[in-house]
Amino acid sequence: MTSLSKIVLIPGDGIGPEITAAVQHILAAAGAQIDWVPCKAGLAALEDCGEVLPEATIDAVQQHKVALKGPCTTPVGEGFSSVNVRLRKEFNLYAAVRPVRNLAGVDARYQDVDLIIVRENTEGLYSGVENEITPGVVMSMKVATQTACERISQWAFRYATQRQRKKITVFHKANIMKMTDGLFLRSAATCHQRDYPNIEYETAIIDAGCMRLVQDPTQFDILLLENLYGDVVSDLCAGLVGGLGVVPGANYGDDGAIFEAVHGSAPDIAGRNVANPLALLMSAVMMLNYLADKDDDEVHRTTGERIREAYDVALLDGCKTRDLGGDLGTAEFAEAVIERL
Repeated sequence: MTSLSKIVLIPGDGIGPEITAAVQHILAAAGAQIDWVPCKAGLAALEDCGEVLPEATIDAVQQHKVALKGPCTTPVGEGFSSVNVRLRKEFNLYAAVRPVRNLAGVDARYQDVDLIIVRENTEGLYSGVENEITPGVVMSMKVATQTACERISQWAFRYATQRQRKKITVFHKANIMKMTDGLFLRSAATCHQRDYPNIEYETAIIDAGCMRLVQDPTQFDILLLENLYGDVVSDLCAGLVGGLGVVPGANYGDDGAIFEAVHGSAPDIAGRNVANPLALLMSAVMMLNYLADKDDDEVHRTTGERIREAYDVALLDGCKTRDLGGDLGTAEFAEAVIERL
């Protein structure tokens, strides 16, 4: 019998606890062999512990290596720094992965979309290195290192090979940022030529690439981007298939991973049983696949496949939350998935 996998569970803020509870319920019904280790982060942790990322949470993730995380609130223009960014830096989770595909029963502007966005997760403008030079003058620094650029390139091409994907497209702005984006571009090209010539490779200046995305997203397979570009483009791609409520997210390092809902904490609808738990559920399926690979345990993979099939059928049957045009609540959607396991 499969032994239990200890997984850190961070419910997060706003709708986080509701959608997390729904996902736990579905995983338990599917027979997932998981022993949850509850921890806090975000506003919930600030209220209870006086800090947004308590040492107890850091220690738990360090010990167990895998976490499932709900959305955490990040103040805009002031206040504490992003919990998400801090977790990625703390555990060197340098590869952010966002699969984007059409789901049957979910209305979208495009069909046959099947993209994977791979984003460097630790550097660039998004890392938040900012200074006030003098009153009224601030500077934000874009950092790129050869180590990180080569690392994410290797990861992306290896991932493409493992997943039997055919093409990687690098989005960049190396025509303007010749040193930082130039380094990123050269690292990807070298990795392709030296180690993965079997994978088709192309580049696109990011503004032109975004235009091509909205013209015909099916022309792309895997997109490889630096940090800030990856954050923007991954949300753009989510909009191609129905929004952030229908796409999962994962952050991988060499020694662990955190899987998360990529949407916000939506405090305005918290506690009303109307939030969509699907994005976090899809992230949990990614987590089960990761555990299957890491532990060489096909039980996790089979469980993930059953859950994926169940929510696909539920959506096709019209079982949807309000954001997708349906009328089910959070708990009711979870029950609809469980009925189809």
